[in-house]
Amino acid sequence: MVMDEVFEKLRALQDVLSEKIALEQEIQDIPKLLTTQEELLARLKKSFIEKNVEYEAAKERVNMLRGQLADAESSREKAEKAMDTISTQREYEALDKEIRDASEKEQLYRKDLQKEDRAFAEMDEQQKRDAALIEQQESELTEKRAGVESEISDKNGSLSELTEQEKDITPGLDPDVLFKFERIIRSKLGLGIVSIKGGVCSGCHMILPAQFANMVRAGEEIVFCPYCSRILYYQESEQGEQDFFDDGDSGSLADLDDLDGDEEDDYDEESEGDDGDDKAEMGFDD
Repeated sequence: MVMDEVFEKLRALQDVLSEKIALEQEIQDIPKLLTTQEELLARLKKSFIEKNVEYEAAKERVNMLRGQLADAESSREKAEKAMDTISTQREYEALDKEIRDASEKEQLYRKDLQKEDRAFAEMDEQQKRDAALIEQQESELTEKRAGVESEISDKNGSLSELTEQEKDITPGLDPDVLFKFERIIRSKLGLGIVSIKGGVCSGCHMILPAQFANMVRAGEEIVFCPYCSRILYYQESEQGEQDFFDDGDSGSLADLDDLDGDEEDDYDEESEGDDGDDKAEMGFDD
């Protein structure tokens, strides 16, 4: 297979893989949309259970006060009826005290019962509202889960179609190149193969060393950008300028180190000469 066909296949595969990877990410993200509502529902249920403990305790207090009030009323009524049968002052005083004590208890229990009744009624109403809200949230969540499952199913269908397209494109391509190519697309926002124009990688916009530009222009092998790792292919610039470099004129990355070393040597020699002149002018000997 000639390199032009390889590059054409890679460009077509890039489109398929980019769409496929985007779909896979969407499929992963879809369930996350339910997380917020699920957490809200969980908090509502936890709060409902905690409040229900208080609700049952309040209900028990109301029932107890009602029993105590009934006992106090019964004691007072019994003592009042006994007044008709007394025959001595001592019996009258005892019954009168019993009636007063029962009346005081009755008033105290009735006051406490009214207070507890109001609190219990508010709690009861709140529990009913919370139960209705929980039921509504559960119903909405069930509908959304069904919608999410349907959406995921549709996207999985599209994903299968893309996988089939990928299988149609990949025959004849080097498996190692395919493996690296997919990794590059996943890490480089969908771009795994890019052109060079004027000796510049259009993926990372870095100026390429001359040997890389020439290798890409020759089109005899797969060349990866030394900066962004994308696969490179040659494309004539719009102005028609040649993206070809003379290795002797342009140099390479290694030349940068040689240049730095030469400049440093020149600087050291100049510094030594300057120091000697300065010392001579000031009358100092080495």
